[in-house]
This record gives sequence, C-alpha cells and structure tokens, in this order.
Amino acid sequence: MVYLDYAATAPMKDVAIEAYRETATKYYGNSSSLHEAGWMAEQLLENAREIIAQTCGVSKEGIYFTGSGTEGNLIAILSIVGAQKGKHIITSAAEHTSVHAAMNALEKQGYEITKVPMTSDGQVNIELIEQAIRPTTVMVSMQHINPETGVIQPVDEMIQIAQKYGIKTHIDCVQSFMKLNLKGLLSRVDGATISAHKVGGPKGLGAIYLNPRCQVSPIFPGLTHERGIRGGTIDIPAIVAFASVVQSFSEEMELEYLWQIREEFKQHIDSKLVEVIESKDAQLPSIIGCVAKGIEGQLVMLKLSEKGYYISTGSACDIGHDNGTKAIEAMGYGLEAARGFFRISFHASHTKAIMRSLSKEINQIIQNT
Repeated sequence: MVYLDYAATAPMKDVAIEAYRETATKYYGNSSSLHEAGWMAEQLLENAREIIAQTCGVSKEGIYFTGSGTEGNLIAILSIVGAQKGKHIITSAAEHTSVHAAMNALEKQGYEITKVPMTSDGQVNIELIEQAIRPTTVMVSMQHINPETGVIQPVDEMIQIAQKYGIKTHIDCVQSFMKLNLKGLLSRVDGATISAHKVGGPKGLGAIYLNPRCQVSPIFPGLTHERGIRGGTIDIPAIVAFASVVQSFSEEMELEYLWQIREEFKQHIDSKLVEVIESKDAQLPSIIGCVAKGIEGQLVMLKLSEKGYYISTGSACDIGHDNGTKAIEAMGYGLEAARGFFRISFHASHTKAIMRSLSKEINQIIQNT
C-alpha cells in the first residue's frame, strides 16, 4: 500500500499513540473536577495549550480546543461575527465545506455573503476582496492553503486590507499548520483554525485561536468548558497526544525534500494526459492537484486503488458531490475539467522512486481507458 492522501488525514504518529495511551491510563480525571485527579488533568491541558500557542506565536489565552477543524471553523466564524455590527461577510468561492456551512447558517440569519473567485493561478483574487467591502462588512474569512491544489493564498494582503477598514479576519490554517511557519501571522488575525489529524495527531480534535482583543459572542451562552466557547468534557489524552506531535516536528519542516519529490512526479507524468494545477509563486509542494484529460478523476483514483496507490478526488468533506471541485471551478475551469480532477498529497517519508512509479501508473491508466 502506498498512501498518498495526507491532505485528507495523516497516519497517527507513534509519539502521539504513546502519549495518548499513557495519558488515558494514568491521567483519566476530568479537568473540570476539583479533586487532585482533576487538577493533574488540568495541568496537562494547560501545558498542551501553551505548546500549541508557542508554535502559533500567540498567547495561550487565545487557544481553545475543539472537536475538529470543521467544528473549529464553525465556532470561530460564528463567535466572532455574532459580536459585530453589520450583516456582510466576504470569503472565497473555494473554501472548505465547513466555512461554506457557516456562511449558509449566517445567510439564514440575514447576512449577505460575497464569495470571491480565484485567479487562473489558483489564488483568491485579492483585488476583488477590497472591491467587495461595504460599510456593513464585518469579516473576511480565507483559507491559508487550498486543500485541493495546495496553492498558498494571499492572507497577508487580506489581513492588511481588512485592518485598513477595521474588519475582522479569520484564517483556516488546517492545511498550513506545521507545514508553514505561522508565527507572526496568527497574532495579526482575529481568528484561526488548526487540526490535529492532518499532522499525525488523533482524529476528532482541533483548535482555534481567538484573539483576546477581539470581542466574541459564544454560540451557546452559559457553557463552562473552554471558557464558555465550547461545551463538553475535555479530551485530555487526545490533546496531550496532539501537543506531543507538535513538539516532535522538525524546524525545517522538510520543504526542500518535498519539492524534490514533487518535481520527480512532474518530470515523469505525461503533460499530454495530465495537467498539473499549481501556482508559480505560492505553492505547497506536498499537494499536487491534477486534471486528467478525457477521463474522470474518480476513475483514475479507483484504478490506482486497485494497484495499491491511495489518492483522492479532492477534499474528503466534499465526497458525494458530483459537480467537480470548488477550487477548479472557482479558477474558471469548466465542468469537464473539474470532473477530471484528482489530488495527490504526500509526506517526506515518500521516495522519488514511488513518485516515478505513480506517474507511470497514471499515464498507463489514462492511455488505456
């Protein structure tokens, strides 16, 4: 088996499994309980919160643990927007499903949503964001890295524009956390979202950063856990496991090697059969978005699965929709190209030989279909 779907989820790292096992065995108290077992669990919780905060370059007072990146996006967006005056929000046409779900919920409450398209290079059209701003605009929400193409979005420019007009900002950093350096970025926004399982932590856990300077309105007033932002007993073993993964990461993040792996794939894929979707100037190397010519991406994925290569046809949260991918359509591609889309997302454990073999298998599949 060759697993090439890291943008969907990553295998849980050994250090996380061991941390989870030890914590669940020895520190099973409820962190809200007043006895010693509860106190010990709370110390682990706050230590993990500090680790995540330091990695993000923010104060731990702004870190809140959630049940997932999806829940994190929902909580962050709705909590910030709910405390503002105004009924207009700007986002992109190719955000994660959870962001669009938040926007759908806000539309039902009377908010107007502007969804900005992408350029042919795969980035959100930053000029259209500023043009879309109104006196009633309260937030701009943008992903840091598109999960389908791996294109890095112009979040710095977005933040500058929003701050110029006094508008709140939210960034979905689920794909960029521990892959790009977020220090110096998150301290400038009002909200951000990360996830544990994308980097080798446990599933069912995420975190959000809510800038302590930003006024928020909890979705469910009266809750006591996580300072009223999210209810439910805190999953201490999962949080400790997440923090252990973060501590184990290399400072260099192995980007140079990942670029070499990407280039190996591109050199051996037949450009007459497959178009690689990427940005020349702002690209995460470990996500390769492709469009198969004359064949649906889903068929490529199924044929590769039969041969032991596991890729995807886009974000796992969009599986079940048959109208192509949001990113490709937002870039101006037609429906046929969108349906031909497939995604390869890899890790530094993969080799050049694997990528050469993968590209040859894809070439053969398309040629023989």
